[in-house]
Amino acid sequence: MVTVDTHQHFWNLDEVAYPWLVPAYGPIYRNFSADELAPQLAASGVDKTVIVQAMDSYADTDSMLSIAEAYDWVAGVVGWVPLHDPAETAKKLDEYGRNPYFKGMRHLIHEETNPDWVTQKQVIEGLQILADRGLTFDVVAVFPNHLKHVPTLAERVPNLKMVIDHLAKPPLSADDRAVWRAQLAAAAESPNVYAKVSGLNTVTPDFETWTYEDIKPLVDYALEQFGADRLMFGSDWPVAVLAGDYAKVWDETNKCLADLSEAERDAILGGTGNAFYRLNL
Repeated sequence: MVTVDTHQHFWNLDEVAYPWLVPAYGPIYRNFSADELAPQLAASGVDKTVIVQAMDSYADTDSMLSIAEAYDWVAGVVGWVPLHDPAETAKKLDEYGRNPYFKGMRHLIHEETNPDWVTQKQVIEGLQILADRGLTFDVVAVFPNHLKHVPTLAERVPNLKMVIDHLAKPPLSADDRAVWRAQLAAAAESPNVYAKVSGLNTVTPDFETWTYEDIKPLVDYALEQFGADRLMFGSDWPVAVLAGDYAKVWDETNKCLADLSEAERDAILGGTGNAFYRLNL
């Protein structure tokens, strides 16, 4: 089995602007390169990765595509195009679509002041262009403003393959968790909606002492709703550094999956991501 980390980032603050990344983020407010990640992948036994955009810009996308060309363990790139401008979306997808590493796109929806940004008419038109070209959409469905829109997107663009990043960052309070569970279940009703078992270390009560026991209930619930064939592992490195490191995320996630069948583990740790992003591994 080929293991795939379907969600990791790189950024070089000297080359690309990331306005959201400010000194208050502490340990992740610096450059993170492929050379820094490579030995951590090897130590964990991860074969391939998908680099995911960290800024709504062509500069970020172009940087990721350059890295993909240079490192053979990068299997794909989730870039960015301006969905709110369908004509420009079509033009840029003509360009990016010629690059074999470009597998889909993402927009930092949670940075938009309008919580309903993704359901605007022109954005839906942009998503339809994406879907018609067989490309995927990573949904930054940060609870509570965005996860609720996933069923709407699935209805309005029925041929669009979507993946919910970080299980939509499940909230900690019991009341909010109940709403999250209902919204995730509604999203899972569409067979074209997938989810990433990623970024869960940063939704735990204690970033210093968390273990798999803190995230296993979230993973188990996602399994109930999506099944292993629609779930995929992601490290969310280097954001993961806020609550541990690559090895801890990998090890604790594997502990969550220990009771599954070999086929289910293989799906979450590689097979699902390979199929979803058409990595052809």
